[in-house]
Amino acid sequence: MSGELRLLPWTSPEGKPCYLSTDGGHGPLSRLADELEDAQLASGEQVLAGARAVLADPKAGEHAVRFALSRAVESLTDVLRVAVSRGGSIAGGDR
Repeated sequence: MSGELRLLPWTSPEGKPCYLSTDGGHGPLSRLADELEDAQLASGEQVLAGARAVLADPKAGEHAVRFALSRAVESLTDVLRVAVSRGGSIAGGDR
């Protein structure tokens, strides 16, 4: 996989995507990115459970619904970035 770029699970301070030129995906930055992706996916599962609970509560107010939706949007953004990154890796034969 030498010379390929991996989309990292974080952005620059300006919000732009960050990439890593990989050499097989076994370096410390690749491992850090793997760990962060796993944490983002786990967080997404927790956010999904919380959003479902808010939606199931007929007494949930606007603040709770907006908070749940905001967190869901953040998590979906992270999960889509992971999917794009891992999809590129899978297409390249890695992971």
